[in-house]
Amino acid sequence: MKILKCKKALSPVVASIILIAVTVAVSIAVAAWMGALTFTFMGTEQVRLTKITWTWSGTATLRQFKIVVNNTGTKDVTINQILVNYAGVTTSIAPTLPYILKATENKEFTVYYPYTNGTNYDISVATSSNYKYTNTFQGGTNSG
Repeated sequence: MKILKCKKALSPVVASIILIAVTVAVSIAVAAWMGALTFTFMGTEQVRLTKITWTWSGTATLRQFKIVVNNTGTKDVTINQILVNYAGVTTSIAPTLPYILKATENKEFTVYYPYTNGTNYDISVATSSNYKYTNTFQGGTNSG
């Protein structure tokens, strides 16, 4: 029977260097993964109502306003509803809702609403994240 002799084991210094190199490599990989999660999940939602154009008609049901909505955040926003004085608009809205507003996109929405000139209206945009972005406009007074 032949007895095999073991060769010398790695020195403790070499083993320590390998252990430190593996630890550093794993920590870099974890840091990169966590950083990628931050950019994916930590996007901001920010919407602004910036411009309104009122179109008068003698027939109340034909009156409309066009509102420009800006997504100034870093992630896409789904607009579920447009509200006037905190009540959902039940008349025609174009484009149809829900509408996905891409990050940094501006979109004009046409809303048929029987407004009165000179009356203040709180116009809001409600998103799928349950946020409402509101601005006050005076009926018949265009802003931009």
